[in-house]
Amino acid sequence: MITAVIGGGGREHAIIKKLKENKEIEKIYAIPGNGGIAEDAHCVAISATDIEGVVDFCKDNGVEYAVVAPDDPLVMGMADELEKAGIPSFGPSKAAAIIEGSKVFSKNLMKKYGIPTAAYEVFSDPKEAYSYVETCPLPTVIKADGLALGKGVIIAETRDEARAAVKTVMEDRKFGKSGDEIVIEEFLTGPEVSVLSFTDGKTMCPMVSSMDHKRALDGDKGLNTGGMGTIAPNPYYTEDIAKECMEKIFLPTMDAMNKEGRTFKGCLYFGLMLTENGPKVIEYNCRFGDPETQVVLPLLKTDLFEIMKAVTEERLSEINIEWKDEAAACVIIASGGYPESYKKGYPIELPENREQIYVAGAELKDGVLVTSGGRVLGVTETAKELPEAIEKAYETARKVHFTDMHMRTDIGKRALMALSGK
Repeated sequence: MITAVIGGGGREHAIIKKLKENKEIEKIYAIPGNGGIAEDAHCVAISATDIEGVVDFCKDNGVEYAVVAPDDPLVMGMADELEKAGIPSFGPSKAAAIIEGSKVFSKNLMKKYGIPTAAYEVFSDPKEAYSYVETCPLPTVIKADGLALGKGVIIAETRDEARAAVKTVMEDRKFGKSGDEIVIEEFLTGPEVSVLSFTDGKTMCPMVSSMDHKRALDGDKGLNTGGMGTIAPNPYYTEDIAKECMEKIFLPTMDAMNKEGRTFKGCLYFGLMLTENGPKVIEYNCRFGDPETQVVLPLLKTDLFEIMKAVTEERLSEINIEWKDEAAACVIIASGGYPESYKKGYPIELPENREQIYVAGAELKDGVLVTSGGRVLGVTETAKELPEAIEKAYETARKVHFTDMHMRTDIGKRALMALSGK
């Protein structure tokens, strides 16, 4: 079996390492992959958003199954084009990927089908948005409608910050066309939970819950990032809450998409807030989260490739998905200055044992792995209990060296406090 994984970050590295456990798979192409992924797959220098180029490569090189991992190509319709070319793939159609591609669509979907989420208003005219933020409750949350690399969400504590956010998104066009419309919504409070789920449109199989750490600095300070670390499972996500989410959020979302003629097949990500009034949806993603994937997949006992094929073939109900009774922690090692400006090209020194080091922003230059992105590596470790997993992850992370590297030192701290009942 020849497979291809579209994408080139830490999430894709985690998927590739998991797929390698399947003995049927003889060859994995990573399109485009990166310098670290090159140890585990054959990297092909085609952009993940070059749909025609990717499909042509897959046809010409005998690819029998493809995994489309990032949001951009899914929202652009890569899964549809692969299907037209006779190549089965894991990932939703363009019609279904809109659940992440448009915040306006997803909020309206939840409103229509009674799925719990924050109260909100939608604006396409900056003047109307400016007028609204003069009177709306504070803090408030301002979101660009379209994809924005996970950075299109601004929490405004004051009227000045709310005005500045509207200007940034709608007038300065920081996120381009993604700012044509904005959602301004109620600020929710409570523990956040990420739940990735396998679904074939008929069956919904949630994965182990996780907790992301979005802010760049310790103590949840600094700017929002794509994620500075994760732990799994999330201690706030109890069995009772999981049951409530399945009844009120997960299955209703699957059914809503079916009713809209947008059947979702792939990995549906639920970003949840556990509020005083029950769990509510903060966001949907149409793919595996990054870096949630780096803690969830190492805990998966069942063969990932078999699950993916079952999703594609709409027979997920036939698969018994099992998870290890363990915990996982992932520490992201970033370039100093991320998520703003940072320098690239620093040689990376890795420990010998790097089975669960996932490479995100690095390339090979003259045979040397050097930094090439903001988030450079994800260091994951598993253990029977969470405190040990966190300790092991930091122990391994401290063996990584490159100039100006940065990592948070408190990944999992909130989770440990929850476990201790504080």
